[in-house]
Amino acid sequence: MNFAETLKLALAAIWAHKLRSFLTLLGMIIGVTAFMLVLSVLQGFNTYVDDKIAGVGSNSFTVRRFNFSDFKDTDTLAAAQRRNKDLTFEELEFIRANGDLIDQIGAKARRTTAEIKRGTKKLIDISVSGAEPIIVNIENVDVEEGRYFVDAENNNAARVAFIGKDIAKELFPRISPIGNELYIRGIPYRVIGVQVAKGTIFGMSQDNFIVVPMKTYMGQFGNATGPRGLYFVGTSLSDKDFGDAVEQARTLLRIKRKIPLGEKDNFGVSTPEAIAKLRQNVFGTIFIVILTVPAIALIVGAVVIMNIMLVAVTERTKEIGIRKALGASQSDILRQFLFEAATLSAIGGIVGLILAKLLGMIVTIYVLQTIIPWWAAVIAIGVCALVGILAGLFPAWKAARLDPIEALRAD
Repeated sequence: MNFAETLKLALAAIWAHKLRSFLTLLGMIIGVTAFMLVLSVLQGFNTYVDDKIAGVGSNSFTVRRFNFSDFKDTDTLAAAQRRNKDLTFEELEFIRANGDLIDQIGAKARRTTAEIKRGTKKLIDISVSGAEPIIVNIENVDVEEGRYFVDAENNNAARVAFIGKDIAKELFPRISPIGNELYIRGIPYRVIGVQVAKGTIFGMSQDNFIVVPMKTYMGQFGNATGPRGLYFVGTSLSDKDFGDAVEQARTLLRIKRKIPLGEKDNFGVSTPEAIAKLRQNVFGTIFIVILTVPAIALIVGAVVIMNIMLVAVTERTKEIGIRKALGASQSDILRQFLFEAATLSAIGGIVGLILAKLLGMIVTIYVLQTIIPWWAAVIAIGVCALVGILAGLFPAWKAARLDPIEALRAD
């Protein structure tokens, strides 16, 4: 028998027992759907992190009060809180003046939350942070409308605001926000710019924020210390000098703080490479465990297919005897049952893939963008077919070895 005839027989056998075929496929469908949905979420998360790194720039680095290792446990964090001091503008100027490998470096203040108001419309717990004007270039901020604030506005502590897209939609639904006022804790600010929408991550909007000039921020909310402490964002002159620029910033801050040789840094410097490595260390094992759970459903589906195929061999013993009597070889019978198992499993894989895509679209709307790579879809269907072949191997072998005379005697 050729391939087309074998496939036609396999599809006819599946269609002849529609309900049984559907129930057989349930395990495979659920397994593939769960596996591909989890994979798409993990792929979306990795893409989000990579996009964030790419958006800031591969040659950018951040200097903070704490290092990643300071958050290992509560005792380590408590020790770091006693040891590590807040960053200061004096330290920023020292790095800026002496860092000949550093292209640009600027300060941002950690966010606080505030009530925002315009007319009768009120928004609560909105993120408000301060930044130096140079940050727009360092972080490659995408401006949709208007502009970012400039040095003169920062130096004069001007009450101007750069807002996220959600703030613009909520407070200025029918007009352009540019040039109009909003109130932050009762103090008026003129909107000068709106950032391009960044969407949501884990159901939380990234466009619900306001950034004001650093000196304006400190004038309203107090000195940039403690929970509103400073952190620095810098870039190197070139990708080639990036490692040296990071080490130079670290060395200059150690010099400024008079940290003795051999003593641990009382601050942290993070790079895109360090963030990617941290992600791998923290989530690598978790991802494997998460993917293992739905993979078990595939094994269960394979067992179900094997059982159903064994039942099919018993039910179709007489059919096998007739085919053998008419000249069908053992390889023909083996191929027929293997094709039937593989086709059944592949159909389950395709249906599971479609369901995963539909569920992924819902997850994308409410939680996080999901991505199913084309290679993962191809592999998923291929693995399902392979699982079907392996599950159907023993039933097919049993069918192929039936004695035709004994098979014709079966009821």
